[in-house]
Amino acid sequence: MKCLLLFLMACVMGAIGGAVGGMFVGGKDLGYELAAMMGAFFGPLAAVPGVVVGLLLLVVV
Repeated sequence: MKCLLLFLMACVMGAIGGAVGGMFVGGKDLGYELAAMMGAFFGPLAAVPGVVVGLLLLVVV
């Protein structure tokens, strides 16, 4: 149960971080809303594998 909560929190934080990063990187070129939406979509894509590996290590060790 705790791992599921940590996984969901990491996905939300990845989406927030991706949105902020997208606004910084492509805000002027794409528009801030589109850049934030794309960053929020692709942010968890980068965060999830690392979170899964980290949680698996915590459960095993």
